[in-house]
Amino acid sequence: MESDHGNNLGVHMIIKDIDNGKAFDWGNTSEDYAKYRDIYPNEFYQTILDLGLCKDGQRVLDIGTGTGVLPRNMYSYGAKWTGTDIAENQIIQAKKLASEAGMDIDFFACPAEDVEFSDGTFDVITACQCIWYLNAEVIAPKFARMLKPGGEFLILYMGWLPYEDAIAGKSEEIILKHNPNWSSYGDTVKPVYVPDELLSYFNLIKRMEYHVDVPFTRESWHGRMRACRGVGAAMNETQLAAWNEEHMKMLKDNAPEEFMVKHYISLAELSLK
Repeated sequence: MESDHGNNLGVHMIIKDIDNGKAFDWGNTSEDYAKYRDIYPNEFYQTILDLGLCKDGQRVLDIGTGTGVLPRNMYSYGAKWTGTDIAENQIIQAKKLASEAGMDIDFFACPAEDVEFSDGTFDVITACQCIWYLNAEVIAPKFARMLKPGGEFLILYMGWLPYEDAIAGKSEEIILKHNPNWSSYGDTVKPVYVPDELLSYFNLIKRMEYHVDVPFTRESWHGRMRACRGVGAAMNETQLAAWNEEHMKMLKDNAPEEFMVKHYISLAELSLK
């Protein structure tokens, strides 16, 4: 993985196995991310609570926090959250949203590989929608060291299902038309990725996958798509303008004003050896 800091308080990331090595920058999507990607259904958060995690005074480190969706939505359950993200623009939005809601959450911009806390600081570390961007050789021993004895690492993912949902499928076709390097198309229900390097330090104790239907309006689905890696994080202004026009036309022609999109949730719970 390579990265360099852009001029927009983001980070241009290049990962050889993702998008054919084409650079992307989550900092470009921060405003859309803040507005349109807080979409996890109640079942998602309840699953975490049912595992006994992220509540009741536990100290939780959320890696790749983005705009702080996970800690902000779970704040009321009593955990003490810290969120980190590689893109400073994301952290600016996270701090703003948490402050507006009166939430005491620590956010700071830092690559996951450079996060440093004392040994045994956290009860839980979470990584939502980001595990494949991380250098597993670096994070595995680091995360293990920062967890308390018996601490847990929770890997989380939610994705739309283009082969089961017509609107999601059409949206993917339009992204690929304007950005053929995008490699996250064609998702199907499967276990979330757990890097082998983690298994030297953690026991994999639970996997779970299940379907969920997520509500959208035309505007919110359009915004959610614009906030994905293949669109707002990667397209230039010309590509993005063309995508905006074509994608919104597709929605007007094919989707009612309010509709559901088929997704699935996948998680892996790992316990410190």
